[in-house]
Amino acid sequence: MTRSELGALGEQLAVDHLMAQGWAILARNWRCRYGELDVIVADPVARTVVFVEVKARSGDGFGGLAYAVPPEKVRRLRRLAGAWLGGQQAHWDEIRLDVITVRIGRRRAPEITHLQGVG
Repeated sequence: MTRSELGALGEQLAVDHLMAQGWAILARNWRCRYGELDVIVADPVARTVVFVEVKARSGDGFGGLAYAVPPEKVRRLRRLAGAWLGGQQAHWDEIRLDVITVRIGRRRAPEITHLQGVG
């Protein structure tokens, strides 16, 4: 599996996980001049918009979950979230940044870890 195929599969598994939670997908792979947001979802019960960074891994070769999103990446994601929010007319009571890591192994089912409120 190529790196881009691994990333696409991981993102789809993350989206499936979020939809199973009852969350609505607002955008996928939203881009602007500052970068890209992987998934933007709405939690309708809490009236929260959630910006989700998805990290797909086939192992722990890059340090695992602890190193998935360093502080400089969190700052960039916040900036991107602000750019996306600036173009919206909807109002949310809360805004949050989450990270979903998906470990895809050859011999076992994918492992999904959802960290809420990382930034």
